[in-house]
Amino acid sequence: MWSEIRGYPLQAFSVCVVAYMFTQVDLALFAYALPAIREDFGVSLKTMGWVIAGAYTFGGILQVWMGHLTDYVGRKFMLQFSTVASSLFIAAHAFAPHLAILAVLRGCAIATGGAMYPVTGAVVTEEAPARYRGIMNGLLQTGYPIGWFVASLFAAPLLVLFGWRALFLVGFLSIPYVFVIRRYLNETGRFAAEKAQRLTLDSRPPVTIRELFAPGMRDRTILLFVAQYLFVIAYGGSSFFFPTYFVEARGIALDSTAYLVGIGNAIGVLGYILAAYVGEFYITRRTTVVIWTIIGATAFLVLVWGTSGFWDTMVMFAVMSMFFYGTAAVKFAYVAEIFPTRLRATGLALCSSLAVNLGIATGPLLVSYGVEALGWNLAFSTVVAVPMILAALLYLKLTPLPSGLEVEDIEGRLNSTSGIVNGNKT
Repeated sequence: MWSEIRGYPLQAFSVCVVAYMFTQVDLALFAYALPAIREDFGVSLKTMGWVIAGAYTFGGILQVWMGHLTDYVGRKFMLQFSTVASSLFIAAHAFAPHLAILAVLRGCAIATGGAMYPVTGAVVTEEAPARYRGIMNGLLQTGYPIGWFVASLFAAPLLVLFGWRALFLVGFLSIPYVFVIRRYLNETGRFAAEKAQRLTLDSRPPVTIRELFAPGMRDRTILLFVAQYLFVIAYGGSSFFFPTYFVEARGIALDSTAYLVGIGNAIGVLGYILAAYVGEFYITRRTTVVIWTIIGATAFLVLVWGTSGFWDTMVMFAVMSMFFYGTAAVKFAYVAEIFPTRLRATGLALCSSLAVNLGIATGPLLVSYGVEALGWNLAFSTVVAVPMILAALLYLKLTPLPSGLEVEDIEGRLNSTSGIVNGNKT
């Protein structure tokens, strides 16, 4: 493995995983600050649910456009742009005079920071050796839990000492990383070849989002979108309200909650690594997603109904994050490789970024209403566990792909099965 990934593939991966980690640090700050923001502005849980819904809907729509731009102007430029823009929008949260301005800034931060998802995914997919593409894309996703852990290290002391506004100034710290991107990341060879072909007189027309719904691609696009949307209803309904849940329902102090969530996410990195390894070398990524999702849903229910103290809660939160959040290690690799190079970032932006953001917009809103009607535990169980199980059933309908295929060979295999499991074509 080392002989194939060392050199530039490992360099490109390293640049991308750190960039992705930085943006997750920035985006995680909001969840940690949410209880303090509610108290400062004097708003209800339902009001914050609508703020999150509006911000993520707005940001998700813009992310599709940014993914489309990535397939048009290039991966390297968009990675630099996203790094600077998202950092500035996050830092600007500290100066929001009222909730409406904060919601707008949140939407802009989501649009620019969330663009890291398709951009880094496209780079790693196109630069990684075929045999280890799944492993490298899976490890790329560890930037999420590591980012949440790093954010918790800032959140615990800053929230207590200086309040939530000072916390968002951490966003400025990631801006200098743009110089690392400029120095150590090249444009991918596959994108450069596509761009050169596009510029010739007889090349194909510019990339359009409509191509994702062309015959032969429509089924996989729709199925992936719906499955991702259901899964992220569960994610959005839980992750952003976990700090609030632990403070308000469990009576855990705000700084202790930050450590609980941060350390749990850090331990959860093991689940990402294990999922990537299993999906690459033992069973297909599709099947790994299904197994990890079911175990994650079970662990979530045990966390909500079967824990009470700080330490047993932390242990079960870590187990849950290993499987619930760890599915990203294989889902991301699967989604990134089933779209051709000229549509890769656009497909990721639609089937992952937009679906993810709409799910995050829906989940917290449903939880906020559910808590008022049913209480925290029943609301969590209904809005989180049920969509996860439905998503797992939809993932079963996706085509299981063997590892080690070149991205150019995957399209032909998917076209032969229409991207959906169908009788003996499995």
